[in-house]
Amino acid sequence: MKQSNTLANGFIKAFVDGAKGLLVIDNPLRKNAITAAMWRAIPDAIHWLHAEAGARVIVLAGGGQADFSAGADISEFTELRKDAATARVYEASNSRAFAAIREAPVPVITTIRGICYGGGFGLAAAGDLRLASTDAVFAVPAAKLGLAYPADAVQDFVRGLGSQLARKALFTGAPLKPAELMAAGFLCEVTTTADLETRTDILAEAIAANAPLSLRASKLALRAVELGDDDLLREAEVIGASTFESEDYREGRAAFAERRRPVFRGH
Repeated sequence: MKQSNTLANGFIKAFVDGAKGLLVIDNPLRKNAITAAMWRAIPDAIHWLHAEAGARVIVLAGGGQADFSAGADISEFTELRKDAATARVYEASNSRAFAAIREAPVPVITTIRGICYGGGFGLAAAGDLRLASTDAVFAVPAAKLGLAYPADAVQDFVRGLGSQLARKALFTGAPLKPAELMAAGFLCEVTTTADLETRTDILAEAIAANAPLSLRASKLALRAVELGDDDLLREAEVIGASTFESEDYREGRAAFAERRRPVFRGH
């Protein structure tokens, strides 16, 4: 069943086809720059995708054929980020968007081509898996603009890039190439622009075919380990234990015995 939802006056689009969800930052005329309205819409789109439309995996992509995202729309900064007070309000929306991706109960895959700067880089870093084309370029230009990157989102850069490359990105603002990010473990695959969509779809399909409760438990456990959060770890253990009483576990065993593909229903 195909479903769709449009937010932020059409600049944020969400689609579900079966178990696969797609969230598109759709502002290609401005290199998919993210306006304040778009930042606010991202958590709503993520929630709709997994909670209402039933996506078991979400792919995050840029609209058009050229870029993932140039980051926050700087043209709004004169009014919406003009001083510390307005910046706090603006960055709260950024933080909610990053958190929505980071804390989504389903895996989030980011597929990246062209420019992936600033807040766009941050959205990618908040996700679980990242694929990029060879023409992708990454940068955090905050220091070149005279502002600080939101502190709570820095954790995603450290987690994804590692301590040294995160420092290089934040301190220099210099562009980073896919090969460097692949070596650091930030990217799980680098491919040609022509093959990027296909490779992303293959990965999304492989994830969507698996048991939703198992995916949720794994994602939560990974976050708990990365953050050193005992409460999250206990929550992951509870969800993990519940899988042994689930219909999906019974289906998985039956499918294995019958040498067929399992059909999981998420309960």
